[in-house]
Order: sequence, then C-alpha cells, then structure tokens
Amino acid sequence: MTSVGDSFSWPFQDPGWAGKLIVQGLIAIIPIVGWIAIAGWLMMTIDNYRAGRKELPPAGFHLERGIPIFLVLFVYGLVLAIPSAILGILAGSNDNNASIAAVGNLIGVLLSLLLAFLAPAIILQTYRAGFAGGFDVAGIWATATGNVATTVLAGLLIYVARIVGGIGFFLCCVGLLFTIPYSIAITAGIVVWYERQLAGAGPTPSAPPAPS
Repeated sequence: MTSVGDSFSWPFQDPGWAGKLIVQGLIAIIPIVGWIAIAGWLMMTIDNYRAGRKELPPAGFHLERGIPIFLVLFVYGLVLAIPSAILGILAGSNDNNASIAAVGNLIGVLLSLLLAFLAPAIILQTYRAGFAGGFDVAGIWATATGNVATTVLAGLLIYVARIVGGIGFFLCCVGLLFTIPYSIAITAGIVVWYERQLAGAGPTPSAPPAPS
C-alpha cells in the first residue's frame, strides 16, 4: 500500500470482491454476532493488506479475531459517552437544564472528536497485541501523539469511511450490505497506511499469529 488513497481502491482489486462484501454485509446485520464477525473481518483484511495482498478475506463468522477489537472499541465508546450522559440526566432534573444540556452536548462533541483522533492507534494497538494493546491507554496515547498530523489524517479518513458505510441506508437500507463491509475494508487500508507512516515506510512488522 503506497498511499492512503489505495485504501479506497484495493477492495476492488480482488476478483471476488462483490460476493465477499455482500455476504459479509449480510452477516453484519445480525445483532452483536454480526458486528463481532465484521470486526474480525477487519483484522483479517489488515493481515492481507500488510502482506501486500490486494485480497479481501473470505466472508464468515470471524468471531475469535473480532472479539478483542469489538470489545475494546465498545468500552472506549461507552466510557467516553458517560460524562455527557450524566449531564443529560442532570439537565432533566435541574432548573438550569438548558445550560447543563449545552455543556453536556459540547463535552459529547469534544469526546467524540477525541475518540476519532485515537481510533487509528486503538485499532492498530489492538491488532498488534489484543486486549493488552487495546487497553494500554498510555501506549495508545504515545502512538497517537507520536505523529499528530498523520494521526489526524488517519482519524479523519476513518470517519469518512464510517460515512461511506452509512450511505447504504439511503438506498432503502439494501445498500448497507455493500457499503458497511466496504467501509471496513477502507478502514483496514487506512490502518495499514498509518502503521507504515509511523514506521517511516520501513519494513512492515510481522502479523500476529492467527488464532487456531
């Protein structure tokens, strides 16, 4: 992967891209199990891209690969949502509810931006070391702030990928079967590009062993 733009084009280099995306999209609409499965598919796509293979993984229930990154992102999202949620509750039981609600909304926006900034490092650290890497807050912060400009760009593009994933909703929801897995494949490419940028485009570290 020579540029971050490859993240958007590499999924289509796989001759079987259409079937893989649609089947993984069908799996992804299953509550919780499907979400974990597509998180595992993200990890496997990173495997392929790091190895220089323009190939999407087979669609399937990749639960073992998906559980760490799914839970890590869930916990970060939950923790960062708590302050604004508390202020929202207080706003409903206080005479100055408008002011409290405004502060809560502001904090919510700022924390969502923080999560977007940290997302590339969180995904990369979890990919490398599982739960230990994902919950190594100091290590994630050091990775994210080691090259702020690169992290900001990667975080912004992952946010764009999320928007791409949601576009299918406007196509009678059927489009989600394609756009959601495509957005995941884009994210995988961004993370691989991000890792290479942090390493100075040197040799890519070997991938963690796949679960048996």
